[in-house]
Amino acid sequence: MERNDILKRVEEIFREELEQENLVLTDDTTAEDVEGWDSLSHIQLVAAMEESFGIEFKSREILSWDNVGDLIDCIQKKV
Repeated sequence: MERNDILKRVEEIFREELEQENLVLTDDTTAEDVEGWDSLSHIQLVAAMEESFGIEFKSREILSWDNVGDLIDCIQKKV
């Protein structure tokens, strides 16, 4: 799966889970940049991404993400 396709799907998940239809993500986007992306919503986002991509993240992988780019790299390795 192409990186840009992953970013688009991740962006759709974020928009739906955070109820922000105009949200735009980049590789450099962090939780501090997105209103409503807190520890609780992070868990919901991770679960939604696992379901959408048919993958499972390990705790150490999740903890290693500094930004959306790291998340996409992780997804790309698994799909």
